[in-house]
Amino acid sequence: MSGKPSLAKRIPKIRLSAVIMTAYLLFLLIPIYWLVSMSFKSNSEILNSFTLFPADFTLKNYETILTDPSWYMGYVNSFIYVSLNTLIALLVALPAAYAFSRYRFYGDNHLFFWLLTNRMAPPAVFALPFFQLYSSVSLFDTHIAVALAHCLFNVPLAVWILEGFMRGVPREIDETAFIDGYGFTRFFTQIFIPMIKPGIGVTAFFCFMFSWVELLLSRTLTSVDAKPITATMTRTVSASGLDWGVLAAAGVLTIIPGAIVIYFVRSYIAKGFAMGRV
Repeated sequence: MSGKPSLAKRIPKIRLSAVIMTAYLLFLLIPIYWLVSMSFKSNSEILNSFTLFPADFTLKNYETILTDPSWYMGYVNSFIYVSLNTLIALLVALPAAYAFSRYRFYGDNHLFFWLLTNRMAPPAVFALPFFQLYSSVSLFDTHIAVALAHCLFNVPLAVWILEGFMRGVPREIDETAFIDGYGFTRFFTQIFIPMIKPGIGVTAFFCFMFSWVELLLSRTLTSVDAKPITATMTRTVSASGLDWGVLAAAGVLTIIPGAIVIYFVRSYIAKGFAMGRV
């Protein structure tokens, strides 16, 4: 007589899965722990000894970042162009995704695929053209230059994600709203957008994270005034070599914004994996 395995037989498998998952998570956390530990050590301790905990605990590395304009302005610049990029990408992608989800026109599938191919291309392909273009129009080393360059990759991703969410909204809602006298702008902002909030949250998260961690374009298109933290970390070499403690502290502070964004949009991300294209 066959049947489901008894609870007693399933418990060992559950425990084994829990042990494997715990070990895997600990393995993933080792680099983060080591980064945090290094940020509280001096350079001499980092280079000359192997310690799991800081032997000479110091906050000097964080003080350097928070008091040196060449460091903390990198975070300010990053926040400015990342916010601009996320806002522009959403403003462009929302109507575009609505058009793809509601209308059929000649070449729509080809155009949709072409958008995705821009996202597939490596940033190195566009570094030189962007550099030449922005230098010609006096946009080099500005926040808007990096924000617009990142839109080349974030807008197709945003359209792709949002189109999946919008396709899940019944067309009858649009027709009912128009029959009730709603104009398109009023319908889109007051009825349609609130229905796809999870999709907007997921899209904003991915746009933010890509723009925050992208290095090549942000480094190529900036020099001094708009230099982001990712570029600052790669250009920091003193006469005595790399300042490992300061770099570790900068790495910790770079991780924090992403963790904060994940915390606030975690519910939208969960719904996005369940409902949309993600």
